[in-house]
Amino acid sequence: MSHVDWSSDIYVHSQGLRGLSFTENMSARVRARVPIEPQSVDAPLTRSATFLVVTVANTAQAVETVRSVLSDIDNLAKNVSIRDLSAAFACTVGIGSDAWDRVTRLPRPAELHPFRAIRGEKHTAVSTPGDLLFHIRAERQDLVFEFERQLLGALGDAIKVVDETEGFRYFDVRDLLGFVDGTANPVGDDVPAATLVTSREDASAVAGSYVVVQKYVHDMKTWNGLSTEQQEAVIGRKKLDNVELRDPAEGEQQPHKSLATIVDDQGNVHEILRDNMPFGSPGSGEFGTYFIGYSKQLWVIERMLQRMFIGHPPGLHDKLLDYSRPLTGVTFFAPSADLLKRLG
Repeated sequence: MSHVDWSSDIYVHSQGLRGLSFTENMSARVRARVPIEPQSVDAPLTRSATFLVVTVANTAQAVETVRSVLSDIDNLAKNVSIRDLSAAFACTVGIGSDAWDRVTRLPRPAELHPFRAIRGEKHTAVSTPGDLLFHIRAERQDLVFEFERQLLGALGDAIKVVDETEGFRYFDVRDLLGFVDGTANPVGDDVPAATLVTSREDASAVAGSYVVVQKYVHDMKTWNGLSTEQQEAVIGRKKLDNVELRDPAEGEQQPHKSLATIVDDQGNVHEILRDNMPFGSPGSGEFGTYFIGYSKQLWVIERMLQRMFIGHPPGLHDKLLDYSRPLTGVTFFAPSADLLKRLG
């Protein structure tokens, strides 16, 4: 388990994290003393979520509107969450590289830059526009809907929606390919250790988190044409009980779960927090997974994507990409809640 230095600049609510009930989470948050308050990156997985990506109009008035709304985002959230305190409502805001300077007027996080497209021999991780991300989640879809309605009403013509994806929990947190998703997520104290920037990484970005989003659509007909054993070899886990399969030898084709695991030269595993959600519409033939990863170090997610699209070793790409194609790719930084409040 990773060790968190509580004597450093962030004393995070270490028990108000994944693995506890929502009531326990909230109690831990109340007890904690946080000199710099993070956003709800550690909010529990919920039944519903909306991933809203927008661009900001290139006018001074639009920027002032956005700054005002972001500074008051907590109060906007309270308008909705008060209607059902057990629904685990949360909204995390990310700010993109192109919008950071004009929206915050503060020093840039050290690693923040636009999403860099990755072109492998067969597949490409595309880069698409996005100035703001609103990761809205709750146990009730009506609360998610109502918050988004109020949010967009407040933002008005200052923004343009470029992507809106509604996610849902699918059975026992499975993706639409039929496998359990998120098994490798950190839990407990490891969540802030993996997701929240400390002064040792970047003194100007303390309590913030890098966020990468990609919207993948699946070729279900081709995927369902594989045998269960073939699917398991692609993923690296048993489909029914989620048990890990033994890794192939070094230099051979690696499964998705191995390519998505980042180990540095010292043998340290670098975790990220995934809040992926299935989305889709059977009537229109759309089936997908919305990938969203939080990390205190952007390079960890970028290296994961390099391993998937380029391959490790190069040329042996993630075979999951033969059945899943990314439509979007955007990088954001979710600053501390304190920073958002200071924008007003």
